[in-house]
Amino acid sequence: MDNRIAENPSPTRAKWRKVAYGGMQPGFDDNHTDECFLEGMVMNANVVKRDMLKVMQDAISISQYLCIVVLVGLVWTYTLRSTLDESSLLYLDVSLLGSGFLVLLLTEEMLSLNLLLHYLLNVFFFTTGLFVLAPIYQTLTRSISSDTIWAVTVSLVILHLFLHDYSGSTVTAPGALKNPTLTSSISLNASVVASVFIASRLPSRLQVFAIMLFSLQVFLFAPLVTYCIKKYSFHLHLCFSFSLMAVTLAFVYTLHRLLFVLLLGLLVFVTVVCPYWLIRMQEYKFEINGPWDEAKLCFDITD
Repeated sequence: MDNRIAENPSPTRAKWRKVAYGGMQPGFDDNHTDECFLEGMVMNANVVKRDMLKVMQDAISISQYLCIVVLVGLVWTYTLRSTLDESSLLYLDVSLLGSGFLVLLLTEEMLSLNLLLHYLLNVFFFTTGLFVLAPIYQTLTRSISSDTIWAVTVSLVILHLFLHDYSGSTVTAPGALKNPTLTSSISLNASVVASVFIASRLPSRLQVFAIMLFSLQVFLFAPLVTYCIKKYSFHLHLCFSFSLMAVTLAFVYTLHRLLFVLLLGLLVFVTVVCPYWLIRMQEYKFEINGPWDEAKLCFDITD
């Protein structure tokens, strides 16, 4: 009997192995960990070390678009004050459209003749549709007070600025792989509605058409033009941005000095203070990674 016991010893416990999606192992709980569990802990492995100058350069794109929106607001204000008439607005529209296409021709390498004709055809249909719908826009908010119109317009512009995609452009070339995000689409729609509200307070049909064409040109195509400039040459992007800031501040100064101070403070806050805060907050970031993290696939699941 003793010999049989010696020949058939009790089975030893299987060693626990770390496997991904392997299910429960016999003799161990589902949440079992061994002694070396914390040896794989890594702290701040994915924290990006940011450079102050690089973050400020990235923030310039935000300040640049802020100035573009402010310039649109200035044109709205001067038009409502009858400082700009229909002829001036139409000249401005043609100048912006020509300048935009010129920038695309000079900076976009993949811009072919067919793509250019496609853009021109879309602009033609777009302009024709605006001209036909101008009488409807003119009487759209006749029963709404001006205070309500201004309050809603300012709210929509602020929403547009908060949701705008500052890293690229909502308008892309046909066949582009990157589709607009939901927030960028909402931002664009907010700017269009704000433009309609402003246009509805104008007395002339031609003024309505001109201001709508101007606003939609800026909100639709200005991000594409600035993105092409930035992609073509970053130094050119910086020069264009600082020139745009200077022009915007000059126009705002002639309109109201308090608005000039507020805009200058906002640009400094966005371009200098916010990057500084971001750099300082990185010192307090504490990220822990280890075996408890979700397993990540090391191959492309689409293959």
